[in-house]
Amino acid sequence: MSINHTPITFSQYSINAIESITTNVAIEAPVSLTVNGKVWLTFQCTPDYLEQMAVGFLFNEGFVTNMDEIASIYVCEKRDNVDIWLNHAAEKPDTWRRTSGCHGGTTSTDLEKDKIEPINDPAVLSVEKLLGLITSFQDNQPPHSESGGVHTSAFADGENIIFYHEDIGRHNTFDKIAGRILMDKIQPKVPIVLTTGRVSSDMMQKAIRLRTPYIISMRSTSSISVNLANDWGITLICSARKNRFNVFSHPERILSTE
Repeated sequence: MSINHTPITFSQYSINAIESITTNVAIEAPVSLTVNGKVWLTFQCTPDYLEQMAVGFLFNEGFVTNMDEIASIYVCEKRDNVDIWLNHAAEKPDTWRRTSGCHGGTTSTDLEKDKIEPINDPAVLSVEKLLGLITSFQDNQPPHSESGGVHTSAFADGENIIFYHEDIGRHNTFDKIAGRILMDKIQPKVPIVLTTGRVSSDMMQKAIRLRTPYIISMRSTSSISVNLANDWGITLICSARKNRFNVFSHPERILSTE
């Protein structure tokens, strides 16, 4: 059985009949994160790429900056805990802020306190190139067709999509991407994140730490996210389709053919 989805049988009612149907539904599982021997929090997530999600979460929250700070990572046999030991002390935050992310997202991040610099990447992409990435992203989302109920995010290098991650929580997909980048030592020329999820403020803060000059969403955004994108130098693209997209910030990075 896949760890992303599981078969469920349900009854479908119509005016003249009741039909028994078997389909796949997304798996949601609680997975705790233990740091230096202490339980910090519990993710509600799709239980795959758990090492990447845990590493990415610590990176996106500002507790680590590279893999050299991580001494060991262990995912327990039942896949309900990720145990990470760092090469340095780390204080568990006294409080976690609830976010608008799916399934109880939490964050303690503070970009200004951590002295994160605005993104000044001058990378310019054409409308044609961006539409090509959007088309590729929309045409390659097997988890949606298999189970539905999950979000997919992808990481691209300005030319092609490098990898996809999916999760029942959209913010978890950004953590998985961050962890994958760190663990695989990926250094793309033009880092781009594409997502099926709405870009809320917690998603934007994660993207800022990823240093991506572009976020492309198939959905909408929020007022705080637009403000963050403008302030921190991210070109925010939303409501993306194969033939059009809406730009909410820093349009100077987009080369128009007109």
